[in-house]
Amino acid sequence: MPGGRWRVVRAGEGSDRRPLEDRIADIITDEALTVGAAFPSASVLAARFGVSRPTVTKALNRLEAAGLLAGGGQGKVRTVRAVPNREERS
Repeated sequence: MPGGRWRVVRAGEGSDRRPLEDRIADIITDEALTVGAAFPSASVLAARFGVSRPTVTKALNRLEAAGLLAGGGQGKVRTVRAVPNREERS
């Protein structure tokens, strides 16, 4: 299909169709990260979600703009600024 996006989903695997920034924000609550805790790097998240590092960086920038993450930048560790409530993001 012209202009369409294709995604390979292997048999037996579920597909999470939420935006990447929502799935990344879930890491804060799923791993019980507290305010000030170090957040995984873009490279680690890219491997975890199977997407490119620039795609992860864009999602992380959106989370910084939303106030969930702080820091970042070249050579700096991002930290958790706020713990999201699942109700707030839905």
